[in-house]
Amino acid sequence: MKLPASMRVFERGWLSSNNILFIGREETALVDSGYVTHAPQTLALVRNALQERKLDLLVNTHLHSDHCGGNATLQRAYACRTAIPASEADKVRAWNEDALSYRATGQQCERFGFDDTIASGDILTLGDMTWQALAAPGHDPHSLILYCPDERILISADALWENGFGVVFPELEGESGFAEVRDTLKLIASLDVKLVIPGHGAPFADVNKALETAFSRLDYFVGDPVRNAQNAVKVLLKFLLLEKQSIPLSELEALLSGIRLFQVANERYLHKSSSELAHWTVAQLVRAGVAQVHVDRLVNKD
Repeated sequence: MKLPASMRVFERGWLSSNNILFIGREETALVDSGYVTHAPQTLALVRNALQERKLDLLVNTHLHSDHCGGNATLQRAYACRTAIPASEADKVRAWNEDALSYRATGQQCERFGFDDTIASGDILTLGDMTWQALAAPGHDPHSLILYCPDERILISADALWENGFGVVFPELEGESGFAEVRDTLKLIASLDVKLVIPGHGAPFADVNKALETAFSRLDYFVGDPVRNAQNAVKVLLKFLLLEKQSIPLSELEALLSGIRLFQVANERYLHKSSSELAHWTVAQLVRAGVAQVHVDRLVNKD
């Protein structure tokens, strides 16, 4: 499906979320800004697309580091207004990195501010189109998705990918998450959608197939929550490896021990020693073909 003329999608790698740029007649906007280490690339992509125009508005679907890490860079470059999920406002205002999950996941995010908040039910004008903000808890309790009924386009963030959805982080800490994922998927199924722009991966049109895959994956996790924990620790290490590209094996155990969610997942579900968990996670990434051991280092493999 062809995108409306006022929309551009910058499909990024798995370290950064996709960016959706809107070039309206009077206002420009960007949804999500990628990870902090890719902020210069994000800025270059936006500048190239906008040419002489400025970025007026920056919107975040949620505040995981791979979706808002470019905020500060874009704010400095454009002095753009920034809108974040309303339920995250106090955390950003105080810059509480524990509450914002950055310390817990071992990830970085440069401090940024905001001008506006968005709540479920709010209406936004992006690229001269009307978009509805809808609550999409599960992967993140505060996440929003954006839906344009006229164009039947859904910006799904990490609530729905072509092959699943983002890690259900609340469940790692003993909070409800699976039920919220199911409700969010049911919400998406109730919408008239012909194109999904996910937080990661290419836009796709076969929404029914993606939903079928997502419901199946959810049932898999609900049937055995250990699998969600296993998925989470693999994702956390892969994210770290994407950022660093190469990690000495001798440093891995200490590095992972410093990531709180890694340890929480282990204590609650996996029950391995720190050494066993580090070796197990490395073996899983190597078996999946997304990393390799070269002499005494774990090396990223795309």
